[in-house]
Amino acid sequence: MTLPFEITAGDPASPVVLHVPHASRDLPPSARESLLISPSELEEELDHLTDAHTDEIALLAAAQATSRPWILRHRWSRLAVDPERFPDDREEMRAVGMGAVYTHGYAGRRLRDEDSVRAGTALQTHFGPYAAAVRDLVADRLAVCGRAVIVDVHSYSTRPLPYELHGASPRPAVCLGTDRFHTPADLVLAAKAAFVDVGLDTPFAGCYVPLEFHGREPAVTALMIEIRRDGYMTEPGGPPTAGLPVLAARLAALVNAVA
Repeated sequence: MTLPFEITAGDPASPVVLHVPHASRDLPPSARESLLISPSELEEELDHLTDAHTDEIALLAAAQATSRPWILRHRWSRLAVDPERFPDDREEMRAVGMGAVYTHGYAGRRLRDEDSVRAGTALQTHFGPYAAAVRDLVADRLAVCGRAVIVDVHSYSTRPLPYELHGASPRPAVCLGTDRFHTPADLVLAAKAAFVDVGLDTPFAGCYVPLEFHGREPAVTALMIEIRRDGYMTEPGGPPTAGLPVLAARLAALVNAVA
């Protein structure tokens, strides 16, 4: 069975983990077969919901960093399972059919029927191993380095998409998502120094920390980087532009500052 994640090793002494959960357009057969939409509708969903080329940004940034960070990339599309949701959460995204296993797409289109058995299988075979991989990698960095720094690498559309519940909020070139417990001020300052036109927790907020450490281990710090797509690619799902290496260099600067 193909694992739902791919780890690119970094410098053994680096505490930094670049987490790239939404870059893939690939779907395992089980996820594809459960969809109710046509192939062209699927492509439209993938165009809008994929954080296209963010894996390329992470890899290029890692290559440029003085101390190479570790990279953990989600191998499948978020339309299979979204690894940054929690399966028992009651967060607002479940209200629009976009919990751990999506039933609706970016514009409210029905993607698949509710099926608790199928969803449970996806969580067991996909979500669980992925979450364990992030947990284990962070635990390893914590054990080796005495700390771990998780940097989520995402992107978001220039114009609000229908599913967004806070679409009227400001949309800076780079949105920094923070956590009250796990995002120290110096991490935010380093990101503000690395990037241009930065906003804090707008239009998206929060960052990913494995549940085993969340709210418990201050040596695990985290920050979400949401890059507005007009800065590096042709929207909605097109090729990268000359902005991609610029953003990668800025991400490398952030890695250098916190590593």
